[in-house]
Amino acid sequence: MSPVPKVFAEEPVQEVEEEEPELIDPQETLREECTTAHCQALKNRLEECNSRVSGKKSTTESCFEEVVDFMNCVDHCVGPKLFAKLK
Repeated sequence: MSPVPKVFAEEPVQEVEEEEPELIDPQETLREECTTAHCQALKNRLEECNSRVSGKKSTTESCFEEVVDFMNCVDHCVGPKLFAKLK
């Protein structure tokens, strides 16, 4: 009869998790850049309107036009730059 081979259990191998790089949304970065550079005048106009409306107890005035103008400016600025960064 042949001897029975001895089998030893191997040490469990611990898997090392790789850290995923933190993803940065390029749209957010571009929006911030466009807000501070390209659309600053419209942002100031919107902030003035917000202050004026907030300072009144009752008013029918809203800052809708200022919001639309500001967002259109930001979107117009971000659009071409964002599509250039897409893969």
